[in-house]
Amino acid sequence: MYANQQIEQLDREGMQALQLERLQKQLKWAEEKSFFYQQKFAKAGVTAKDIQSLEDVKRLPFLTSNELYQIDSLDILTMPLSGILRFSVVQQENGEVTKLYTNGDIAHNVEMMTRSLVAAGINQTSVVALQGDMSDSRSMDIQYALEMLGATVVAMGTDYRQWLRFMELVSMDTIISTPQLIMQLIIQLQATGKNIADYPITRVICRNQQGLQNAMQRHIADRTHATVYNFYEPAELGTASMLFQCEAHKGYHIQEDYFYPEIVAFHSDQVVTEPHQMGELVVTTLMAEAMPLIRYRTGQAVMMETDTCDCGRTLHRVTTPFTFM
Repeated sequence: MYANQQIEQLDREGMQALQLERLQKQLKWAEEKSFFYQQKFAKAGVTAKDIQSLEDVKRLPFLTSNELYQIDSLDILTMPLSGILRFSVVQQENGEVTKLYTNGDIAHNVEMMTRSLVAAGINQTSVVALQGDMSDSRSMDIQYALEMLGATVVAMGTDYRQWLRFMELVSMDTIISTPQLIMQLIIQLQATGKNIADYPITRVICRNQQGLQNAMQRHIADRTHATVYNFYEPAELGTASMLFQCEAHKGYHIQEDYFYPEIVAFHSDQVVTEPHQMGELVVTTLMAEAMPLIRYRTGQAVMMETDTCDCGRTLHRVTTPFTFM
């Protein structure tokens, strides 16, 4: 099943044409509206007009997480606060991440999340437990996408006592949460003499905030007897759906109409063009309105897979050394 078959099965020529059109608009918008990018582009001696092809992206300067933590978030903002619909602050180990969203940004995130959920098998018959802080913008996107699909949403929150009540009250087939909260749920159920495997859960979607690799995946699968899917949601990206897994579990599909991906050699600015070569994932937003990210270095070690997936999607995929565990 596909949420947007036209995009998810778009041929490569069509996708690249769409990416270039959106990239040029994104760069023009960032250059005109963001004080941060005005300075960054000027320092690198490049302008939005210089980017005439996707290959020209390599002329643009990189953006690192350290920069995002050091600058004032309002400097990267492309509009006055009166144009902002949602304001979100996420506490991280190395600092605080502030993300601001327009109505368009939220709509794009919900569209991407809808595709991601459908790829994991969610539909209108699904009953989904959503664990975590519901004030987190990424959690709100997930809830909106679930409701658009017609799925039943059980907002579990962060209180374990509420988790236990809902587990007895509602027959849920899916849990969406961080690996850490899922493990806490397993432990709390065990403390009351119950086994999570005895509940009708067939699907667990892990929200991985630190990296693509989910170190707890095998343990969670063994304890729940459920199929485990993974989302990648670092706070810096402001979305949980840039990358998603389908039922084939052969890597992470990239939402290529919203993000332009590159693989760059580690500790270098050299773009990796050879297939099946490991490098660092670098992404550029293509439709961000409030806070564009231009050539953001994610720090994730991946390889690019360009063949059509077994699920039928033509969206390129990234894999890690542990993707197929």
